Parts: sequence; C-alpha cells; structure tokens
Amino acid sequence: MGARGRVAAVLACVGAALACAAAEGVALRGFTETRGGSGGRVIRVTNLAGQGPGSLRAALAEKGPRIVVFEVGGVIDLSKRNLNVTEPFVTVAGQTAPAPGVTLIRGGVSVQTHDVVMRHIRVRPGDAGQAKRSGWEPDGLSTSGEQARDIVIDHCSFSWATDENLSASGARLQGPEMTSRRVTFSNCIIAEGLSRSTHAKGEHSKGSLIHDYCREIAVVGNLYAHNVQRNPYFKAHTTGVIVNNLIYDPGSAAIQLNFSPAEWEGAAVKPENCRVSIVGNVLLHGASTRKGLALAASRGDAFMADNLAFQADGSPAPLVSGTVRLLEERPVWPEGLRPLPAAEVEAYIVRHAGARPKERCAVDRRIVANLTARKGRVIDSQDEVGGYPVAEMTERRLEVPEGAAAVEAWLERLAAELE
Repeated sequence: MGARGRVAAVLACVGAALACAAAEGVALRGFTETRGGSGGRVIRVTNLAGQGPGSLRAALAEKGPRIVVFEVGGVIDLSKRNLNVTEPFVTVAGQTAPAPGVTLIRGGVSVQTHDVVMRHIRVRPGDAGQAKRSGWEPDGLSTSGEQARDIVIDHCSFSWATDENLSASGARLQGPEMTSRRVTFSNCIIAEGLSRSTHAKGEHSKGSLIHDYCREIAVVGNLYAHNVQRNPYFKAHTTGVIVNNLIYDPGSAAIQLNFSPAEWEGAAVKPENCRVSIVGNVLLHGASTRKGLALAASRGDAFMADNLAFQADGSPAPLVSGTVRLLEERPVWPEGLRPLPAAEVEAYIVRHAGARPKERCAVDRRIVANLTARKGRVIDSQDEVGGYPVAEMTERRLEVPEGAAAVEAWLERLAAELE
C-alpha cells in the first residue's frame, strides 16, 4: 500500500464497518489527512497508573512521532488531573488494549497540539464527588489553541462531563489560526452530559461546542444521547459539516447554530454566522426533550439535505427553527465524504458507534439499548446510572510487527476486529 493508501486507512471512520460502507458506496471522513504518529516509535502502556513510568500520561509526554499501544486494559483514574496532549505526531491506539479496553475517569483529555489520532478510548469525568456548582468543570475531550489542528477522534466514548463531552476551541477572538481547525469527531458516543452537577453555572449538560472561529470541523457518524444542549453547537465564524449523526433525547436544543453578540463587544472583528453543511442526520425526541424541538436552530448559514426529525410519538418534528439562512449549495465539504442515507443512520449507529462496539462496556451497552428502546433521560450524576466503572486490570503482551506499513496494517486489523 502506498503512502496515499495508508493515509486513507488511518482516516477511515471504521475498520470492519469501512468494508461494509465501501460495499454500499459510502465513505465517512473529515477535512484532515493526518497520520498521527505513523512511522514513529511504539510506546507501550504497561499499567493503569495516573502517572509515572509505563503510564498513558508518560507516553503522551514523550517527544517525536509515536504510537501509543496498551498492554493493559481497565480503568485509569486521573484523580482530577486532566491528560494534556502537547507533543505532536501521536497515535493513541486504544484498539490494542485487551478487553475490556481503556476507560479514563475523574478527568478529561486536552489536545493542544497537531497531528493527533485517538481511537477506542472511553472518557468519563463524572462529578468526582464534588459539590454541586463547586467549579469542577472538565470536558471529556477538548482540542484548543493555535497548535490544535489535524486531529482525528474516532470510535471513542464520552459521557458524564460537567462541561462539554467533546469540543473544539481556542483563542476564539484572534482568528482561525489561533484556534482548532481540521478536526474530525467520528463514530463516537457523546452522551449523558451531567446537568445540575458541579459546573459553577448550574445546569450544564452539553454535547459538543465548536467555538468561535474553529474551521473545517467534521462531526460525522456520532451518537448524541441525553445532552440538554450542543448536539453539536457551531458558533461565530465556524465552518464544518454535521453528517450522519443520531441525536437522541436532547433537552432544549439539538444542533445549534448561533453566537452571543455580547461576547464580541470590543473585538477587532464583528461576529458572522457559521457556515455548515447538515446532511443525513436524525433527531429522535425522548423523555427529556422539549416538545416541538427542531433539528437545527437558530442563527447561522446552513445547507441542509436528507435530514429526519421525529417527536416522541413518532410524528414529524421541525427540521429548522429561528433565523437559519438555508443555502442552496454546500459551503464546505470534505473531499471524498459520501454520507449514508438518513434512513440508514440509526442501524449504523447501533452497530458501529463508540469505543469497541463489538464488545461494548456496560455503560455504552445501556446507552445504545436505551436508544433502541426509546428509554433513558438526562441525568445529574453518574451515580444515577450505576456510578463509575470498576474493572480488574487485564494484561496482554503485544507482538508489534516491524516496519511502518506493517504496524499500520496491524492497527487497522485490530480496529476492524472491534468495529
């Protein structure tokens, strides 16, 4: 396989699912062709400690191109210290871990650099035992800063954040080169953002914030479930695509296109509408959803095609509300992106979304089962749904092949076995 073929393999949203999609003439991908740490040295995570030799934190802190593999599975307690990814050219290959895979709790991940690929990791910050409105406000995963570009977060699971579950951000008033760009969020479960929990503002159950000036952001093939708002939310000057996502049981907002004029007072430029393509998405109202909620609202420029929206009784829900300006042509679109028909999205999500979909953990199984049964609701604490996961550490010695091409093929095979 040539370099171009290896790039396509890294960026495919699914492994085994990719083969299925290809047979159907479908390819899901974003704006970036990063290979992460491909061709770099292999670093083994050999324990579940929150820090120190052999830990995930230590592997992420290493310099130079690298592929992080896991010889252990289980739960990593971050003890309220987020993982900061500041060194570029890294692949975090969660598919290499033995069952039950790797879950991070009591903290989140902050990506502040470029050329990052992360797959098959679960992140569940939770309230960490802190008091309501105490200011404990972790994202599940966020990208931020002028170096945050060319990032792929694929087949991961994010839940119980007290800020956003999954977001892209940066120095939002300083232009597109100072914030996240060319970022792909694909095939993830983004669910159960905690509502009345530890965020200082009070209610704060949020799916994904695409902050002002973030450009070329692809949100493709994800399950958003039981987040009150931001499923996702594109703000001023942003561009991107929202394709083949299933939004189940949002509270007061599904896809948001908007900005706050007050946040731009004194800025050198004026805020302008986001410009996005919204194609092949499905909205399903649930127990927490405001009656009559539309798929997309309320101020932005959007091309919309082949979207579906249903109220809890199965009747049609509005596709758009507010002052969204509907465009006749797609303002942005990644080369090679071929979406599924909206009518096929739920079946695809049920089979393929989240970390390790062929051997889902109990939390992801419950979330997907609630989707298919049309059950579940917005929650305030992880304790309402069984609490933080507990798992015995498992171990597996990895036989890593020699050569960059062989390593890439091995990683794709392991991913395919889970997807």
